[in-house]
Amino acid sequence: MFRQSHTSRRVAAVAVSLVLAGGAAACGPKDGADQAGDKPGGAAGGAPQKGGLLTVLNSEPQEDFDPARLYTSGGGNVPSLVFRTLTTRNREAGAAGTKVVPDLATDIGRPNADATEWTYTLKDGLKYEDGTPITTADIKYGIERSFAAELSGGAPYLRDWLVGGETYEGPYKDGGKGLDSIVVPDTKTITFKLRKPEGDFPFVATQTQFAPVPKAKDTGVKYEEHPVSSGPYKVQKNENDGEHLTLERNEHWDPKTDEERKAYPDRIDVRAGLDSAVVNQRLTTSSGPDAAAITTDTNLGPAELAQIGANADSELASRVGTGHFGYVNYLAFNPKVAPFDNPKVRQAISYAVNRTSVVNAAGGSALAEPATTFLPEHQAFGFTPYDHFPAGKTGDPAKAKEVLKEAGYPDGLTITLTHSNAQNRQTSPEVATAVQQALAAAGITVKLEGLENNAFNEKRWDAKNTPGFFLSRWGADWPSGGPFLAPIFDGRQIVANGSNYNHAQLDDPAVNAEIDEIAKLTDLAAAGKRWGALDKKIGEQALDVPLFHPVYKRLVGKDVKNVVISDWTGVLDISQVSVK
Repeated sequence: MFRQSHTSRRVAAVAVSLVLAGGAAACGPKDGADQAGDKPGGAAGGAPQKGGLLTVLNSEPQEDFDPARLYTSGGGNVPSLVFRTLTTRNREAGAAGTKVVPDLATDIGRPNADATEWTYTLKDGLKYEDGTPITTADIKYGIERSFAAELSGGAPYLRDWLVGGETYEGPYKDGGKGLDSIVVPDTKTITFKLRKPEGDFPFVATQTQFAPVPKAKDTGVKYEEHPVSSGPYKVQKNENDGEHLTLERNEHWDPKTDEERKAYPDRIDVRAGLDSAVVNQRLTTSSGPDAAAITTDTNLGPAELAQIGANADSELASRVGTGHFGYVNYLAFNPKVAPFDNPKVRQAISYAVNRTSVVNAAGGSALAEPATTFLPEHQAFGFTPYDHFPAGKTGDPAKAKEVLKEAGYPDGLTITLTHSNAQNRQTSPEVATAVQQALAAAGITVKLEGLENNAFNEKRWDAKNTPGFFLSRWGADWPSGGPFLAPIFDGRQIVANGSNYNHAQLDDPAVNAEIDEIAKLTDLAAAGKRWGALDKKIGEQALDVPLFHPVYKRLVGKDVKNVVISDWTGVLDISQVSVK
């Protein structure tokens, strides 16, 4: 992650939005309604039981159902029912869910002294859906095939982290040689040799690229039609590129080897390509099979929440689950463009922002929480509270005018804010207008530049043409400060020709060195404290204005039980759901 190529970084940018849509990588609940014993879907009505059909109603189809091509964290949601990995997320509610735990492996990994090598041992009794044993050679092969150009789309970290990974082209072109940096001395042991220390490696080992793939069963680009299951369910049918996915029990999955997945339903029927309003209406009505239905990608909107809120004590309100994704929406500055090269101008804007109006534009307090830090408010990320330019709840225009005068603009100034025209309530016109109105009170005239979403993304990630002032957002691939701060503030990740996420083009040797030092730490709690301290230190430069962290609100059917929402995913964990 810390030294991605520009090609893989473009993949990562796309994946951030996909992760948000599918809840593959997220952060979880803060309110007690989602904790054990008081969950949506009537979980308090008795212990969950095995059996029944679980229906999944989604907007986006589960495309590329190949472990090499999936971009997930923690193993994903629906994919984690079929693909087991060396490690996975802890399937518990709240903060406990941010922990990495063993999956196929006996532990979360054993590093050498400087964390440049990680070794894993497989559990006993692991089998595929056909009853054959899972071996470390299969894990090595599964990772190697993710390097093939025809199977691109997965997380880019191994290409950048593994020794030789930057030039490896996959098993279809290597003549059977494989990657020397993945060592398999026997059927139970596997060691990874890295280019530099990576204390977060156990998090990366949750990605589906670590799922075992038997070489003899690999059908290349057609593998996604029937991948060989290592999890509690196997693919019975995959129609229209993931639009209709049917899963049934894998009788060779042994729950004694899997402490994380409960796998209560007998069958799972995933229907995708539905309009979001239709998904929520069917979950609201909960008739027929929809009574035992969930969604893994469709949120409630402001209007729907207002309707539910009018009857807060209703049965429907009890079926709403709340989660928090590890994500931040912010105003970005490009200090290479005047007047944003003046720190006082950036500070004045920071003081002027009205976060209450911004939150309202994002859908209200039910769907967004005000932010003054770049890191999300979760211990796992290393969250350290700070507010270097306190604007209060509604902005401080008087302070902003004072600082603007110090900047040399006693009569105010005129600037342009670039935003997307997509109706996403994050980088959209509503949020841009809220910023415009707040800054007007401080004597700053804001002209709005709205772009079609693809053009907007291309412009904001283009180092040569990055706007001076624009709306942006960033989400983490796992609950740690590294995936947040390194891509945005590591000077060595500035890309002149390609997707550049370091919008401020900050290249501070002290920041770069601290990122490297934290990466050496295998004590994740100690690393978290240093990520938080680094976030606070960078924040002093006013290179961005954190605006808000999004909140997930999703319905479940009336017969759904055992809703677990963790601070990793922010959405219900499908592996825990019961429908009886």
